[in-house]
Amino acid sequence: MNPTLNARLAHYAQSHRNRRNELIHCVCVPAILFAVIGLIATLNLALAILAIGLALVYYARLGKSAALRMALVMISMLVIWVWLVEAPFGAGSAVFFAVLLFVLAWIGQFIGHYFEGRKPSFFEDVQYLLIGPLFVIAVLTGTVPHPTA
Repeated sequence: MNPTLNARLAHYAQSHRNRRNELIHCVCVPAILFAVIGLIATLNLALAILAIGLALVYYARLGKSAALRMALVMISMLVIWVWLVEAPFGAGSAVFFAVLLFVLAWIGQFIGHYFEGRKPSFFEDVQYLLIGPLFVIAVLTGTVPHPTA
């Protein structure tokens, strides 16, 4: 794992030590990412592909493994959104679902941080919005680096 990625994950883990908060993040972070990708895709598929590409540039700077994992996750989410949400239900319902999912997942995130007793990492640095999905992968694979401090 790239030292920069390791450092970011370890720092992110500082405000995610409570098991309930980790579990909430494992549900809500992917839901937020899915909602954002879905909303952008519903508005403009080419824009969603561009947004995913730009995010992958950021992840590639953290390491090939991070970029590959996130490419698989985000492209899968895009395909699932287009085939299972937007196509059968239409753009209007898809937008409503994306916004509802986004709002509910963020409420969940803040509930998790209430249990944690610490503020979300992105309040300190907005890049942590992109680290969150990698943190979830690290939690699910048991590879979270030990928090610093």
